[in-house]
Amino acid sequence: MTDFSHDGGVSAARLIGAVAGSAISLVYLLPRGNREAATRFLTGVACGLIFGGPVGLWLVRKLDVAASLSPQETMLAGAAAASLSAWWALGVLARLAQRYGGRPPET
Repeated sequence: MTDFSHDGGVSAARLIGAVAGSAISLVYLLPRGNREAATRFLTGVACGLIFGGPVGLWLVRKLDVAASLSPQETMLAGAAAASLSAWWALGVLARLAQRYGGRPPET
């Protein structure tokens, strides 16, 4: 098991991964405006910071590379993946809700 103690390197890797994943998500699915861009960026960073550790552990176990990666690399990859994935799921739901989420007719 990888040790994710409160080491400065692991915390920095988590932050860098979260910001990188958020930035990449903005490039792949362009926002419609400044508000959407800011919301997506902050959502991605928050999800990367929160879920970076578990996602990193899941990734290294699935890929069977735990022995090859340092805790910082695991955290960086996990935070970037969590951050990138967060907006794909939320972005698709938000666009579907915007398209089909009109008010129901009043009876």
